[in-house]
Amino acid sequence: MAEFRMPSLGADMEAGTLVEWLKQPGDAVHRGDIVAVVETDKGAIEVEIFMDGVMGKQLVAPETTVPVGTPLAVIEGAKEEAPQAPPPKAKAAEAPRPSAPPKAAPKGAPLPEGAVRASPAARSLAAVRHIALDTLKGTGPDGAIVLADVEKALSGAAAPAAAPTPAARPKGLDTDKMRRAIAAAMAKSKREIPHYYLSTAIDMSRAEAWLAETNAPRAPDTRLLPAALMLKAVALAARKYPKFNGFYNEPDGFVAADGVHIGTAIAIRGGGLVSPAIHDCDKLGLDAMMTKLRDLAARAREGRLRSSELTDPTITVSSLGERGVESLYGIIYPPQVAIVGFGKVTPRPVAIDGKIEVRPMMTTTLAADHRATDGHLGSLFLNEIAALLQGPEKL
Repeated sequence: MAEFRMPSLGADMEAGTLVEWLKQPGDAVHRGDIVAVVETDKGAIEVEIFMDGVMGKQLVAPETTVPVGTPLAVIEGAKEEAPQAPPPKAKAAEAPRPSAPPKAAPKGAPLPEGAVRASPAARSLAAVRHIALDTLKGTGPDGAIVLADVEKALSGAAAPAAAPTPAARPKGLDTDKMRRAIAAAMAKSKREIPHYYLSTAIDMSRAEAWLAETNAPRAPDTRLLPAALMLKAVALAARKYPKFNGFYNEPDGFVAADGVHIGTAIAIRGGGLVSPAIHDCDKLGLDAMMTKLRDLAARAREGRLRSSELTDPTITVSSLGERGVESLYGIIYPPQVAIVGFGKVTPRPVAIDGKIEVRPMMTTTLAADHRATDGHLGSLFLNEIAALLQGPEKL
């Protein structure tokens, strides 16, 4: 017997709200199954389990907020294990444990006139996909609409719905709250991490030519974007220079990560930012990278990220080139030790073999933790990224 606990979905998370159980007592659960939806400042997150067994007694009722580490359910026939434990946090105060079991939200409680009972995860997906909740039949407790009901409607099993009113805001994507949480985490990072910054300009001529040739015979939805090349280049460079790929915490200092899991900064419509991980980026081909990137971006903007995608990014990549920004200098997300920024590709005059030529150049930046690395190693890391992007056929 083991306990399934409220996971830590980021170094800045102290508590989360259980909004929906996707497995019920008696259901078999397997490693990697999504068993619950938890709401945090980043939105509604699909939480995976990393043990095999049978769902036993559920200790926390939906709509209950509890600290990280609180037991949520008993898993029968499983052993305690933490193969996907979050990276060590930067030194911070430990969230208090409740002195008594959390009080469950009352079932059947009256709702305001005209309101629809629905989970935050269901509201989030319905708002993004323009599904009117009052046209759906809920299968959750007390007839509440749950995530599966909205997904059923999207699959065509339910009647099409009208678009929601502009005033509707999905609870699972409170962008104001998300922005406040991001600001608090970044302020803490700047106070506690001794950042250093480097930049270099990369000639993207070969990368652009290779992409154009590769994409020419392809349908639009199968074409590679420059982001796939950038992620793969950072992943291979991080594998070569592992001191940029891992975590720093007191008192242990820097610990290199076992894999290269790149946190990809994704802007949320209406404001806010998340950086979920693409796992084992150094082992992915470019087409597989592009598929994962498209899937991750779509689910992030729908508020349907998974817990494993938020707990273990080992280095972060941010790009604002598509927004017209020529360079950006990121702030490290603790306990990571580095963030790479890519700017817009712009034509610039450069000296080539003693002659001035106009080439498509991209400014690439590195913000790194001086406790783990220094400028010399940082320059080697950036130069490796540049070399890889100038040989795209080898990525």
